[in-house]
Amino acid sequence: MKAKISVNKNSIVCEIDRRIYGSFIEHLGRAVYNGIYEPTHNTADENGFRHDVLELINELNVPIVRYPGGNFVSGYNWEDGIGPKSERPRKLELAWLSVEANEIGIDEFQKWARLAGTDVMMAVNLGTRGPDEARNLIEYCNSDTNTYYANLRRKNGFDKPFGFKLWCLGNEMDGDWQICHKTAEEYGRVATETAKILKWVDPSIELVACGSSDPNMSTYGEWERTVLDHTYDYVDYLSLHCYYGNKAQNTADFLARAEDMDRFIKKTAQICDEIKAKKNSDKTINLSFDEWNVWYRTKDEEKTAERWQIAPHLLEEKYNFEDALLVGCMLMTLQNNCDRVKVACLAQLVNVIAPIMTENGGKAWRQTIFYPYMYASLFGNGKALKAVAEVDSYKSKEGWDIPYLYTSVIENEDKVVIFAVNRSLDKNIELDISLDGYDGYSLSEHIELYSDSLETVNDKENERIKPQNCDIKNDIILKKHSWNMLIFKK
Repeated sequence: MKAKISVNKNSIVCEIDRRIYGSFIEHLGRAVYNGIYEPTHNTADENGFRHDVLELINELNVPIVRYPGGNFVSGYNWEDGIGPKSERPRKLELAWLSVEANEIGIDEFQKWARLAGTDVMMAVNLGTRGPDEARNLIEYCNSDTNTYYANLRRKNGFDKPFGFKLWCLGNEMDGDWQICHKTAEEYGRVATETAKILKWVDPSIELVACGSSDPNMSTYGEWERTVLDHTYDYVDYLSLHCYYGNKAQNTADFLARAEDMDRFIKKTAQICDEIKAKKNSDKTINLSFDEWNVWYRTKDEEKTAERWQIAPHLLEEKYNFEDALLVGCMLMTLQNNCDRVKVACLAQLVNVIAPIMTENGGKAWRQTIFYPYMYASLFGNGKALKAVAEVDSYKSKEGWDIPYLYTSVIENEDKVVIFAVNRSLDKNIELDISLDGYDGYSLSEHIELYSDSLETVNDKENERIKPQNCDIKNDIILKKHSWNMLIFKK
């Protein structure tokens, strides 16, 4: 099969905000305990943080991490996770039917974030709590005043404010699974008042209001309109969440889900602009796609797992090569929509639907989705360019025309970087590339992820899916069902 990608230097989508390569750590399963934190591990530092895990996270170059949830945040009392550990309460955690030991809280997490070289995207509880607790939390985290909560932070050993600049106003409040789920009217009102208070305490912050938990929610669209009607003047971003799976065992349709993600983004942006026009506002609300990934094998495990454990094995999705191909496509979708998507979080970072896995007391390793994420984060920075792809297509179950070649193109300093997935299950693609305005540029590197079997997985003993450097030839060949990164230099 032949295909062509045409790119014009002046056809710019937008400058990419590096925060689209963010991730997520929730107090869920082994994400925190026995994930990033395991004091008895042989690589643990004086704070109990696993440095073998930190090394892998540093490879990913994660710019921001959402914390502490997720569903967890809707029942969380942030005061439980500060001060002397010996005085912290052990509590029932209702989102995941576990026990929260509170050995890790805001105090420790901001230390870990500095070690990981990442910023914190802080979430406030708008489930069981509200504006009062949120204003106290931001004073504790961000204020340099001689006042109670700022002084409480100092008493706990942190003289300087943590300086968290991005805040989520709750999590998935449209979902009836959420602790203290709210209607759009109820959420819109409390989110507005919380937003006003948070920005009174720290005017420099940015805020994310909850959008729909999934584009298939019956309330999708009307939820966004109602919430934005209340919050438009006070927030900066609207959140999107979506996970994809392949329960039907149909790889062609599974790899087409990147188009579904693209439609979700564009439709939500249109709704934001509809409210902008209604309010006759000069302000544009952008998007925070702060939960996305492949997730289907381990859904609802908390309902059948033994209750009230500390750090149970939950949602430990074992990713195969097929999953890595879709994750690569989803990252390209974020890049191609960078004019509206300014923040995104791969959910999650360690053990729980994650690119990094650990065993208690043992190894840490890279799952198959690690490398598409890593290369996007390292090389997908700069200006996203609009690419025109000429290639054959196939039909999805919805009747959509799905191009066999999925791609994004980015001008990254002195390089043009092309990410490309060949979605054909049986045909290689012979690729022709036209770079208009990039005279003298030629292919300098071709990184490939490939496996004969889509079911191939990585485990602690064997990293089967890992990058390969292809020989640079006159013909560019993208193997059947492969992920590729092509770098052109002058």
